Amino acid sequence: MNREIFAPPADKPVYKAVRTSRLYEQIVQQIEDSILKGVLKPGDQLPAERELAQNFGVSRTAVREAVKALREKGLVEAYSGRGTFITNGTSQAIRQSLDLMIRIGQQEGSAHLAELRLILEPEIAALAVGRIEEQLLATMREAVATMDRSLNDPDAYIEADLDFHLALAEAAANPLVLSLLDSIVGLLREQRMKIFQVDGGPERGQFHHKRILAATEARDPEKARSAMREHLAQVREDSEGSSAEDPLSGPAQQSTEV
Repeated sequence: MNREIFAPPADKPVYKAVRTSRLYEQIVQQIEDSILKGVLKPGDQLPAERELAQNFGVSRTAVREAVKALREKGLVEAYSGRGTFITNGTSQAIRQSLDLMIRIGQQEGSAHLAELRLILEPEIAALAVGRIEEQLLATMREAVATMDRSLNDPDAYIEADLDFHLALAEAAANPLVLSLLDSIVGLLREQRMKIFQVDGGPERGQFHHKRILAATEARDPEKARSAMREHLAQVREDSEGSSAEDPLSGPAQQSTEV
């Protein structure tokens, strides 16, 4: 991160000290302005809470309130032990809109979302084949290895599953594609957990993950597209099985495993 905006020369501070009753709102505004001007970019890390308080001339409580407001706007994300980072606000906005759709009409919303995945993900897989770099291939391989080790650990399996699909989206090198897929898989975490409980579901998922990975390593877009389509078909079948086994779930919903 470019830290100069938080540590300017003593005779020319970038940020002004704030002195009104709603200090945190002015802090939020100044950080938002830095994001809009491109001084702060996605992935940049904000200074520690104490340093921010000193730079703005406010209490740490005001800084905490400001960071909370920025998180609610989807502009930053805080990670325990790592710090607070600027995010791509596009993903958060899409996520909130899709989440509202699902809550208003759960059955239709889930079906529409599954259909969107079927439109997007096979083409993402084909596109990624020609653009993926070794680092992202390594991420996919590690995700597959983690899923192999986590067939009885739903939390670890699902996190690795997310990593696998998001690596493909990142490899497509189109920020809109990554934002869309990130929004979709984030919404489906709870439902994917239900699919994990279907007998043989994780193993079937792994069969398809390995086919997708092999096609990607072979740089074969047609095989990658076909393997992803077959994976999504398997996911739909397991989703329907999960709903059938749950008498409280109502009509079968579309797949949520990724």
